Amino acid sequence: MPTTALTIGNFDAVHIGHAALIARSRELAGPSGRVVALVFDPHPLTRLRPEAAPPRLSTFDQRSARLHALGADTIERLDPDCGVLSLSPEQFVANLVEKYTPAAIVEGEDFHFGKARAGNVRTLAALGRVHDFACDVVPPVEVALTDATIVRASSSIVRWLVAHARVRDAALVLGRPYEVEGVVIRGDRRGRLIGCPTANLHTEQLLPADGVYAGVATLPDGRTLPAAINVGTRPTFDGVGRRLEAHLLHAPAKAECVEGLPEYGWRLRVEITRFVRDDLRFDSVEDLCAQMRRDLARCATTP
Repeated sequence: MPTTALTIGNFDAVHIGHAALIARSRELAGPSGRVVALVFDPHPLTRLRPEAAPPRLSTFDQRSARLHALGADTIERLDPDCGVLSLSPEQFVANLVEKYTPAAIVEGEDFHFGKARAGNVRTLAALGRVHDFACDVVPPVEVALTDATIVRASSSIVRWLVAHARVRDAALVLGRPYEVEGVVIRGDRRGRLIGCPTANLHTEQLLPADGVYAGVATLPDGRTLPAAINVGTRPTFDGVGRRLEAHLLHAPAKAECVEGLPEYGWRLRVEITRFVRDDLRFDSVEDLCAQMRRDLARCATTP
């Protein structure tokens, strides 16, 4: 029977700390063993204290793909609606042992589990002695940000960095650029009228702070294009709702002319690589257009 190494968590960011968990799990499972990642989805706080639930950094499908890419063999969804949050630490672990027979469970030092988060890595180690599995604790991964600040890799720090427009620092913690994915929907079409058509993205992921960013857009067929990305309320036009819209550089002038794509309803993935400027209100559409030309030139350079 193949050796199974198990790791459990929210994995919302799938950052470099999570990569260390998967790497250690692979080491313990061996080349012929199996690495299983159990992913809470949605976040348990959406059920326990919805008002305190953090904004989502990724969808389950995104997390699953990234965990597979890091080396996990099996990714399974843990639904907090299915009674798992009411289990004692002992019951929670007994269920895992019965289903997966793990040789090792690999976690970070701040791991908690069971009802009211009553279990921790010491509890897990004690239960490992009962059920004959190793509890392997991976130390935190530290990252030097662009301002020389040292932080521990965590989903919380990624959220803070993204929310404060520090997308380059977020990429250091993630090990890749922050990415937003969603469906292209109809907007107010103002961009098209002023010569800068945009793809308006409907997404449930955390948007970065209002502003203009450079990035890379990936189309459904895998083609990539540099993009000028705006996040905000469109203050020059007295907009109210925050949105993300991306102008695809080097694409035809009308979105419906992009080969093989309808005007709306297709999925777009946008890597947000560099902050360009704040979201500003301009005195006239002409002033806005002049600034947009400068923005496009800056975004067309290497992200």
